[in-house]
Amino acid sequence: MMTVTSNVEQRLTAEDIAFLRDLGNQLRVDGIRASTKGGSGHPSSSMSASDLLAVLVTRHLHYDWQEPALENNDHLIFSKGHASPLIYAVFKACGAIDEAELMTYRTHGSRLQGHPTPILPWVDVATGSLGQGMPIAVGVALAGRAVEKLPFHVWTICGDSEIAEGSIWEGLDKAGHYGLSNLTAIVDVNRLGQRGPTEFEWDMATYQRRVEAFGCRAIVIDGHDIEQIDQALGDARSERERPTVVLARTIKGKGFSEIEDRDDWHGKPLPPDMAERAIAELGGIRDLRVETPNPEPGTSAVRKGGQGVSISLPTYEKDAKVATRRAYGDALKALGARPDVVVLDGEVSNSTYSEDFRKEFPDRFFEMFIAEQQLVASTVGMGVRRLVPFASTFAAFFSRAYDFIRMAGISTANIRLVGSHAGCEIGADGPSQMALEDLASLRAVHTSVVLYPSDAVSTVKLVAVMAETDGVVYMRTTRGAYPTVYDNDESFEVGGSKVLRRSDSDTVTLIGAGVTLHHCLEAAERLGADGVQCRVIDLYSVKPVDTATLREAVRDTNGNFVVVEDHYPEGGLAAAVLEALAADQQRPRVTHLAVRDLPLSGTPVELMAAAGIDADAIVAAVRDRAGTPGGDV
Repeated sequence: MMTVTSNVEQRLTAEDIAFLRDLGNQLRVDGIRASTKGGSGHPSSSMSASDLLAVLVTRHLHYDWQEPALENNDHLIFSKGHASPLIYAVFKACGAIDEAELMTYRTHGSRLQGHPTPILPWVDVATGSLGQGMPIAVGVALAGRAVEKLPFHVWTICGDSEIAEGSIWEGLDKAGHYGLSNLTAIVDVNRLGQRGPTEFEWDMATYQRRVEAFGCRAIVIDGHDIEQIDQALGDARSERERPTVVLARTIKGKGFSEIEDRDDWHGKPLPPDMAERAIAELGGIRDLRVETPNPEPGTSAVRKGGQGVSISLPTYEKDAKVATRRAYGDALKALGARPDVVVLDGEVSNSTYSEDFRKEFPDRFFEMFIAEQQLVASTVGMGVRRLVPFASTFAAFFSRAYDFIRMAGISTANIRLVGSHAGCEIGADGPSQMALEDLASLRAVHTSVVLYPSDAVSTVKLVAVMAETDGVVYMRTTRGAYPTVYDNDESFEVGGSKVLRRSDSDTVTLIGAGVTLHHCLEAAERLGADGVQCRVIDLYSVKPVDTATLREAVRDTNGNFVVVEDHYPEGGLAAAVLEALAADQQRPRVTHLAVRDLPLSGTPVELMAAAGIDADAIVAAVRDRAGTPGGDV
C-alpha cells in the first residue's frame, strides 16, 4: 500500500504525475473488478473520468473522510451517477470503504448501489437520474456563498450525454446569475452515449460557447493530461467572480484498447476474460491510498436548528376571510426569525406571498425565476447544508420538476414545497393552471408528507410544523379567501385531522380539505336543518391520514362517507381514505365527489358547481345515499 499527500500549491513533479497516472489506472481497475464481479454496471463511463477524479481527490478536494458531516468539507456531487464504479473506487482509495465492501457492488444489501445514494455518508444526494446533480450543486454552492458564508467548494462531475438535459442549463444560468465562483462543474466529454454518439461528440468549441453564454467560465482541456487537469482545477478553485465549467475531452473506456472509443459498451460490465486482459493492460491491481487536503477553516454564519429562537405566529379573527396562500406568507415572515430558514420562489412570490419573507429577509430569499427544476434542485441543495428551505410556486408548475421531487425522496432530502392556486377553485385562468393532480403525485413520493389546510390558522400552524418535519413535505394552498374556522390556540400535527361537527345521531360523514371543507360545513348545516345530522372531518393531513378518526367515523355513521375534493378522482383524498382503511373488516361505502371532466374558465362558484363539488352537490349526494334524492330526508 502506498499513501500520498499532495500540496496543491506546489507544482507537479515527475513523481507526482506518475503517481496520479497510476492512481487513475487503479480507479479504472477497481471499477472493472467491482462491476465484473457484480455482473452489471458502467465501467467504460467510469474509465473516461478516472484521471479527472485522481487529480481532484489528491490535490483539490478539501475533505475529511472521517467526518463527512463537517460543515467546512467540500462537496463532491456525482451528477453522472451511472459512473458509480468510479466514485466507489475513489472511496476505497481515500480509505472510506475497504476492498471487501467494494466487491459487494450492486449486490442485495450492499451500500454500493447501482447509482449512489446517501445511504453512504459521503454522498449528498441520489443522482441516478441524469441532469440532477449539477443543479443540486448550485443549491449547495448558493447556501455556502450567500447564507453560511463558508469557504467550501462544490465540485460536480457531469457526463456529456446529460448536457442535453434542460435542467443542466437552468443550473448554469442560475449559477452565473448568482456568481457562484465556489462551484465547478467538470464535464466528462467522452463522445459516446448509451446508444451511440452524443449530440456534439467532441465539438469542444460548441460546448465552450454554450457554457460562456450562461455567464460561466469555460476551460477546455485534455481530460487525460494530468498537468492540464491539475492546472484547470486549480484555476477553478481560485476563481472569484463566476462559476467554472471544466470541459474535459476524454475517451470512453480509456486504458483498455479493446473498448476505447467503441460503441455498444455503455452499461456493460466486462466479461471475466476481458476483465483479466483489461486489468493486465492497465498495470494490474494496486492499493494506492490518498489523503485529501484538509477542509479550509471557517465558521458558518448561520446557527442551525432553531434552538433559542422565539417564533410569534400571526393570529386571525374567527370567520375573517383569509386565503391560505396569504397565511403562508404571514407564517414565512414569522419563521424568518430562525436564521436557518431560507425561501425560494419561481417568480410568483407576489401570488404565493413568499414576497413577505423577501421584504423582511432579502439575504435569505432566492429567486429562481421560471425554472421550476432549478427551484426544486436548489431547495434540495439547501437541505444538503441542513438549512430549512421552503420553495413555492403555483402547484401545477411543480409537475415540471416532478423527477427532482421524486429523486429528493430517494435522497431522503428534507425540503418544504408549497403549491398555491390549486384546483378548479382558481377560476378563470383555466385548466392549465389548476393543479388537479398534485395530491396524487406528491402522495406517491417516498418520504412525502402532504398537507392541505382550509383556513388561515391551520395554515400558519402547519407551516411551523413543516419547518420541524423531515422528508419531502408538501402543502397545497388555495387562491380564494375563505372564513377562518379555527381558534388561534388550536394545534395541528402531521397525521392529524379535525372533526368540526359531530353528534350522537350522525348518519353520514362528510370529508373535505382546503376549499371543499367549507362546502362540507355549509352542506352539513343545510342538511342538519332538515334533520339529517352529518359528521364533518377536515382531513388536512392527506399523507399520512388520521386512520383512528376515520375508523371512528366508519363505526359511528355506519360507513356512510361522502368524500369531496377539488382534484381529479385518482390518487387524492378519497384514495387516501380508502387505502388507509382497506385492510379493515368494517370499511366505508364512499360517495366520491371530484373533478371528473376537464374544467373550463369561469368563476370559482361556477366551476365548483360544474364539477359537482360544491355544497349543493354534497347535499344532493347525501340525500341520494339516503334513498330519497331531491326529497325530504
